[in-house]
Amino acid sequence: MALTPFPKRADAPEVEAAAEDGSSEWMVLAASGALIASGVLLLAGQRRAGLVTAASGTALALLDQQDALRRWWNSLPGYVERVQTLIGKVQSTVDDLALMREQITQAMATGPKEV
Repeated sequence: MALTPFPKRADAPEVEAAAEDGSSEWMVLAASGALIASGVLLLAGQRRAGLVTAASGTALALLDQQDALRRWWNSLPGYVERVQTLIGKVQSTVDDLALMREQITQAMATGPKEV
């Protein structure tokens, strides 16, 4: 598994300077190593150690990608609102179908009308 670097923000020159030096390279290597080690531990049957190591590797990766995490966190309310709208539409459709089913059941229970 390779970690893909996200583009850095233009208003964070100290982050860009650190990335150009390669000083944040150790964090990428540590995160990658921890995630690989967690996979090996999980395959070896060491579930707790594997999960702890995976959490550590994930935390290191998130520290390295703070800008991406901040963007995702800021966009989360929009996704929640979309899901709520979709759930509302599904609920109204289900209510309409239940009403139609009830009407059909009543119509079939009364039988044919005589003229």
